[in-house]
Amino acid sequence: MDTDLEKRTLRKISWRIVPFIMLLYFIAYIDRVNIGFASLTMRTDLGFTASILGFGAGIFFWGYFLFEVPSNIALHKVGARLWIARVMITWGIISACMAFVTGTTSFYIVRFLLGAAEAGFFPGIILYLSYWFPARHRAGVVAFFMAAAPISTALGSPLSAALLEMEGVMGLHGWQWMFILEAIPALILGVVVFFYMTDRPEKAKWLKDDERAWLVGVMNEENARKSSSGAKHGIISGLANPRVLALSLIYFGTSAGLYTLGIWAPQIIKQLGVSSMTVGLLNAIPPTVSVVAMVLWSRHSDRTNERTWHVVIACVAAAIGLAVAAVSNSVVGLIASLTLVNIGISCAKPPLWTMPTMFLSGAAAATGIATINSIGNLGGFAGPVMIGWIKDKTGSYAGGLYFVAGLLVMSAVVTLLLARSQKSPVTPGSAAVH
Repeated sequence: MDTDLEKRTLRKISWRIVPFIMLLYFIAYIDRVNIGFASLTMRTDLGFTASILGFGAGIFFWGYFLFEVPSNIALHKVGARLWIARVMITWGIISACMAFVTGTTSFYIVRFLLGAAEAGFFPGIILYLSYWFPARHRAGVVAFFMAAAPISTALGSPLSAALLEMEGVMGLHGWQWMFILEAIPALILGVVVFFYMTDRPEKAKWLKDDERAWLVGVMNEENARKSSSGAKHGIISGLANPRVLALSLIYFGTSAGLYTLGIWAPQIIKQLGVSSMTVGLLNAIPPTVSVVAMVLWSRHSDRTNERTWHVVIACVAAAIGLAVAAVSNSVVGLIASLTLVNIGISCAKPPLWTMPTMFLSGAAAATGIATINSIGNLGGFAGPVMIGWIKDKTGSYAGGLYFVAGLLVMSAVVTLLLARSQKSPVTPGSAAVH
């Protein structure tokens, strides 16, 4: 293999693709979880209980669930450039509409529509990366892409808190300004996607002829290996594969943890008696640390070609962090425990997302990835809803945090069971764990 050609090509496609998709996910994640900061004042203005807030925040994922697979199939057929542009523009419009909800019903409807509009974005990007990056390099690339989520929390938390200070400007509440202003970048970037993104390596005019030929050859060879090893390519195969369903269950627990942080962390920090701006600054600390951990952990996963234990250890760490957060009554203790949760969840996801594209390709990859994301993201409904319900019943966040910790332990156990179900033993470097 021409290693110089490989390094040159991978470096070029990395610089062309990865920073841009990180920016897209950065905006997507802010629009998805800024309800957590809006609720600091929105709950009082609209008279929402914790249960209403948790259900409204979580119903987003039912829209996601229903439209995820059709959306990813459409992306596979029409191309990422057109479809991701469509996704971003529609979610930007609907995200701005959050500023005009007036009560429980409109809150639920707009959150559901936001999930339906954004369906297909995240699994579409995961699928898109499988067109461009060989499997042995994919965990590291996915890690950089997914780092946009904790980065958006780190930068978006102080920004959202600052926008809440626009209370009364032009007769609008601060939370209304936050939704409007944070939706604008999605609309702008939706247009940029259409002109900037390249669907497949074969169409990459920005690559030199030898670079393009090498990349196309490597990706075709990889797909051929999947075919010869019995990998499935049809739509039904992606939906019905037992490993897809197992990965969906694993992702369910990690999603419950992720959106517990995104939606409830500001409220949990706020109960310690600090200001909204202080909440924004403190909430930025855990994801900042987790970005570094995620990249290092994923590189180690790629270097050792091991996935199972990289997912298991990370899930267990996140569960421990949630359990400690449940009993923390000091700022230092709470932020330290939330940092461990952030690290665990962030580190679990990149190696997890390398697994489906190791045994699926074509339409099966499109549907399989979308199935994992749509079913798994229902954890983003279960976690926030249970925390809100338990908070209203008990007056404490502790029970809900224990519940989500239990889901993360479930993810770790299912990961081990999935690995054991393969023919080869679970050892570092074993291809079976993929």
